[in-house]
Amino acid sequence: MKQLIRAFIAVLLVSAILLAAVSHLNSSQGFANGNVLTVYNWGDYIDAGLVKQFEKETGIKVIYETFDSNESMMTKIQQGGTSYDIAVPSEYMIEKMQEENLLIPIDHSKLPNLKYIDSRFMDLPFDPENKYSVPYFWGTVGIVYNSKKLGGKKISSWDDLWDENLKNEILLTDSAREVMGMGLNSLNYSLNDINKEHLQQAKEKLDRLTPNIKAIVGDEIRMLLENGEASIGLVWSGTASEIMYENDDLEYVIPKEGSNLWFDNMVIPKTAKHVEEAHKFINFLLDPKIAAKNTEYVSYSTPNKGALKYLPDEIVNDTRFYPSQEMVKRLEVYENLGKKNLAYYNELFLEFKMHNK
Repeated sequence: MKQLIRAFIAVLLVSAILLAAVSHLNSSQGFANGNVLTVYNWGDYIDAGLVKQFEKETGIKVIYETFDSNESMMTKIQQGGTSYDIAVPSEYMIEKMQEENLLIPIDHSKLPNLKYIDSRFMDLPFDPENKYSVPYFWGTVGIVYNSKKLGGKKISSWDDLWDENLKNEILLTDSAREVMGMGLNSLNYSLNDINKEHLQQAKEKLDRLTPNIKAIVGDEIRMLLENGEASIGLVWSGTASEIMYENDDLEYVIPKEGSNLWFDNMVIPKTAKHVEEAHKFINFLLDPKIAAKNTEYVSYSTPNKGALKYLPDEIVNDTRFYPSQEMVKRLEVYENLGKKNLAYYNELFLEFKMHNK
């Protein structure tokens, strides 16, 4: 009897090994046939459930990797170690990637859902005719503040942050363009100013903010503001929306002097090996119902006008995140400053950070 049992177990083991081998073979064949897609995106910037839905509907396996800055994303694509099929850079980086010949043209004929994108977000200066990119999300840079901790005080201007009563109350996001931009905007200079005298003035004004700065931080800014560790933060609008959901005492404002209007778009890197699958994924995300679900998860503003009817009124009518045309006129899109000018921005920002240690 024991011999029969051993024989039976042996048959089961052999069968399991054969099944695993066949499964691996089929999987390998699927990968070889291009039945896979490698996406490179910002962290927590898509509803994972939608990725699963796409995989189920198409049979295409999605490999998802994340980055934390436009610069690190571009460097990795330049190096070519991984053949990313889709990446999601911001507007100024899209322009830079075009200059570096890192993108392939988008085939609009394979994107029937592109018609749902609001025309205001198409044909922008960083990518005329959207030859290389498709809008994903957009938003602003502004100030989130805890009105309760500030005793009911309202903030409406960048200059409000220099109030001597705000000592050790401000968190800044660790990003040169955003922080230097705050300094430039507060002096009524352009976010894309490359005049060294103006930039030095902005840096000197930022240095005078030092007593009010609690810390210059990365992603942890969200948690710190949620928990009331500071009263004020320089953040992107989507981050503000997320933390306001967790803390009712928080408010978000686009300063009256103006600020940044940014766009994140989907692109196909030149090293992509699955271009057909990339178009399918982009078109999937452009479906209005899919875009609406993604918008509710991500919390940033959608450029998909077809998605708006599937979103709650309290989202689409919130002028803090869907600003009026009057406010939009005071916003600027970041331009590609070129290596030399960007290096100077980074140099001044580093000096500012050292001043705040």
